[in-house]
Amino acid sequence: MADLTALWEVGLPLAGAGGGLGYAKVRAPRVYWSLVGLPAAQVRFTVTYRSTMDVCGLTVQPSRLRAFMARNIARRSDVQPVPPKVRRVRGSSTGLRVTLRLPAGLEPADVVAASERLRHAWGVHSVNVVEIKPGFVELRMTGYDVLRKVRMPRRVPAGPMTVPVALREDGTAFIRDYLKVPHALTLGANQSGKSMYQRNLVAGLARLPVALVGIDCKRGVEQRGYAPRLSALAITPEEASGLLDALVMEMEDRFDLLSEHGAADIWALSEKVRPVPIVLLVDEVAELFLIASKKDEERRDRMVTQLVRLGQMARAAGIFLEICGQRFGSDLGKGATTLRAQLTGRTVHRVNDKQTADMGLGDIAPDAVVAVLTLRADMPGVAVAGDSSGGWSRIRTPELSAAKAAAICAEYAHLTPTLPVLAPYRPAVPAKTTPGESIPLVQPVPAAD
Repeated sequence: MADLTALWEVGLPLAGAGGGLGYAKVRAPRVYWSLVGLPAAQVRFTVTYRSTMDVCGLTVQPSRLRAFMARNIARRSDVQPVPPKVRRVRGSSTGLRVTLRLPAGLEPADVVAASERLRHAWGVHSVNVVEIKPGFVELRMTGYDVLRKVRMPRRVPAGPMTVPVALREDGTAFIRDYLKVPHALTLGANQSGKSMYQRNLVAGLARLPVALVGIDCKRGVEQRGYAPRLSALAITPEEASGLLDALVMEMEDRFDLLSEHGAADIWALSEKVRPVPIVLLVDEVAELFLIASKKDEERRDRMVTQLVRLGQMARAAGIFLEICGQRFGSDLGKGATTLRAQLTGRTVHRVNDKQTADMGLGDIAPDAVVAVLTLRADMPGVAVAGDSSGGWSRIRTPELSAAKAAAICAEYAHLTPTLPVLAPYRPAVPAKTTPGESIPLVQPVPAAD
């Protein structure tokens, strides 16, 4: 009986701890990784590092001096190949980061090519390789799928035109920095998470001292809720044409200002004379290309020309483009590929055809097209983000409702600047009603005397 009691006293807590860890692995992966996954990964990495690098082809033959010292001083007949030297190992709540010093004969591309083999060897969810500086790379390992339940990091880079939009698959924040990537193209089919990406972007921009300009040819169904924070809004192709003309006029006026002060861009001007930056948000770019009759062709060509001009020159004037659409291809008409060439940043969600994926990423990162075509419909918000450097990564935006995004725009409505050239396109903001106040549905009629 005493043995059964002791077994019960010991086995019950162990069973409870095991069940708790199993529950945490599914419901709280951060907790499970910090308690179990991280220590196990560190031990596995330390014990198997040299052999793993050797079988993955990430070792080089030692130098003559090293071979001479090994044979004559250490008295070893066999000389071991040299793996990258570990400079730093850091653990986090999402994974493990290892800084490596590459020996002569290895390049970062060699480590990138072996990243999938390293992932299986060390039993982690993913391994991403980032070049820090010449000769140094960082292995960013994640212990679990951080994109399944997005949780943005607490510390993100800050700047005058930076917006944290999504979470990368390596656990870092995907930052939309307009000073580094002035113009961007975002593509995605229905229910792919493209609208969620735009909401997070608008919510971040609403907190910055910038002017937001919207073009939503779906009668404003997507951007009407942002009206308190918008300096201008066009909801039809006719209004969009006039708004683009006004933006080009504003750009030319700003170039005159830069020429007068001898500045290369608006950031070289003093704060007293510096004009406010403008971000143009186009919700469905295909609506600007499509025409219903021959008479619309002239307006279409003019709009596309103005968009291309803004993409080519507007960065120095502080005007930035965010182009969104469900589909983007050369068959939209002339000017489509020319416009795409000006859009440095690319974010592609799940799409319905391969041509859209090719137009989005094929010219900058051909291997990213395959990643786009494997995006699943049951994980909306997951996308592949790339830029002209050729690098790309999977990202996912946190969930943000349309009502929450509209509330953020209303909260920061006081930051909305008034630009005279855009005044005719300023959207009307509905008047606020106090709680409990009822709005009559029928106009009251005074009683006859």
